[in-house]
Parts: sequence; C-alpha cells; structure tokens
Amino acid sequence: MITFGYADTPFGQIHHASCGTGDPVLLLHQTPRSWDEYREVLPLLGRTRRAIAMDTLGFGNSAPPPSHSIEAYAAGVLALMDALGLREAAVAGHHTGGVVALEVAASAPERVSRLVLSSTPLVDEESRLRRKDRPPIDAARERPDGSHLAELWNARAPYYPWRLLNRFVRDALTVLPEVERGHEAVGAYRMEERTGLVRCPVLLVGASGDPFALPELARLAAYFPGSTQTVIEGGVIPLEHQAAEFATVVAEFLRS
Repeated sequence: MITFGYADTPFGQIHHASCGTGDPVLLLHQTPRSWDEYREVLPLLGRTRRAIAMDTLGFGNSAPPPSHSIEAYAAGVLALMDALGLREAAVAGHHTGGVVALEVAASAPERVSRLVLSSTPLVDEESRLRRKDRPPIDAARERPDGSHLAELWNARAPYYPWRLLNRFVRDALTVLPEVERGHEAVGAYRMEERTGLVRCPVLLVGASGDPFALPELARLAAYFPGSTQTVIEGGVIPLEHQAAEFATVVAEFLRS
C-alpha cells in the first residue's frame, strides 16, 4: 500500500509517497511531473525496501524552491532526507530527476549509497549552447477557452502513449505558469564539473524509444567509467510505460 505524507523542512513542506520497509531508495521525477511518475514503481521496489517518491520543490504538492536551479532542487532532496531521518539512501532519478540525483550525490557523497540515472541528459558546454536556442518544451499560456490543455497534450503526444498523457497534463497544470522552469534549470547546470565528485556505484539506464536521452547515454557513461549500463527495450520518455522493467533493473542493481 502506498502511503503519503508531508515533511517539514527549511524550505517548507515537501510532499512524498512511500511503500515498503527496509533500506531506503529515493525516487526523483522528471519535469514537470510529480511523485505520480513512480506510482507503479513504488509497490514493486517496496517489496524489498523502503521506496520513497517525492515531489521536487516547486512541483506537485511541494513548497516552491528558493530558486529554480538543480542545486536548489537537490537541497530539497537532502532536506527531505533529514526530515525523514535518512542518514543515507540510494537515489534514482529519471530525466530531470536524474540531473537532480547526480547533484545530490555530488554535493553530499556520504549520503548516497547508490545512484541510478535513468534517461538522464548530459549537460555539458555543448548541451548548454544547444539548449540556449531551443524552443520551450512544455510552455503553454493559460487561455480562457482551455486551448492550453490541448497545447500541453499535443506537445507530448508524439512521445507518450496516449493513456499516460492525462497524468502528464494534470501534473503540468499544477505548475503553470512555471511549467518550463525545470527545463531551464537543467539547461543552466554545469554537470561536467560535478560528475567527478560522485563516490558511489552508478547505474545508467536508457530507454530504447527515447529519442532525446538515449543518444547521450554513451557520452554520459564516459564520465562514469566504472558504471553499469542497461537499455530497456520498448522504454519511452514516460517512466510509467516501463515501470516493471525499471523496477527490476534498479532492484538488481541495489542488491548487487
């Protein structure tokens, strides 16, 4: 059974969902999602450990961050760990959540036992320059006729199984008009300066049907020469579509 709670932190309350008992694994979602991205994963990982999916600061039902930056999001993760009494945890993130997870492991290596980067972009100088002129991904201006709902839906429709789009649009509506801020935070992050600070074992997970993150898997792996890599066949951008496969590879990595 999934249980829900709010943790008091210096940033305000952080919403989280959890399942199971044992060694903790903290799950971080992509932009502009919420803990709901891990709805199917929580009971699977919760069979053998305490699986916790949080709403990143500024998303879902968590308090706003002091700034929309990867560093601020990561500080929120550590604040939640403090509030829950977690001295150490495995941390897994998907897309933006992977970038945040990396910063958590870089800024507090003693608190991260294992790191899982799922469909995580490599944000180096080349990437920052490319993102600088890229059109917004999810930006939509609210309109009285509700056409922004279709705009959010249609922007992701080429990459999402349609039954998952309701969940995406619901999460995106929660953070309008700041729906793009998480993507902007990724584009400003200097990942290449932080990867060398990670001290724990790393698993890199790719999805065969992700046209954006999969091509960067090999370049990202070069920054983690001792890492384990796997590609989920049939996986796409939304993690829900590959929940069982994702939970299996993460569970195996955490057991190894």
